[in-house]
Amino acid sequence: MEISSHLAIRLQYQHKALVDMIDDLSIEKIKIKPIAGKWSINENIVHLQCYQQYFIKRIDEIMETDNPTFERYHAADDPLFAQNCTRVVHEVMHDFFSVRKNLAARLMSFSREQLQRKGTHPYFGTLNISEWINFFLLHESHHLYTIFRLKAEIVHQPKKEK
Repeated sequence: MEISSHLAIRLQYQHKALVDMIDDLSIEKIKIKPIAGKWSINENIVHLQCYQQYFIKRIDEIMETDNPTFERYHAADDPLFAQNCTRVVHEVMHDFFSVRKNLAARLMSFSREQLQRKGTHPYFGTLNISEWINFFLLHESHHLYTIFRLKAEIVHQPKKEK
């Protein structure tokens, strides 16, 4: 059992939708918070980049330990999140894309036995590597959709009269 084709394709290409979504937005617009108390497009992108690093650590631990148990990830507790929010979004995306290329190649090279290794999530329970990959990609797609919605809020905001 190698990684399924739908996971492989999503792993290699899903994140690239970001380019089309934000290509026509200025840095200023990317940092706008159109919904009070919610993240900006920039913060969502940084979250995806940071969470990807966290996911890699989880995969490493699953490969080294029998059925490790993980805590939920909270961006507020991740010093990398705050640090990367100050970086230029295109640098963050470059890092995100570069790491993803290596991550995808690594995961797609896993053997049947490696894909069956398990780790336990506090909400979703015990998952094998294939299920962890699907969870990772579903989480990412949620944030991509959020970015799509935020862009619509920013682009279609009514202009305030002076």
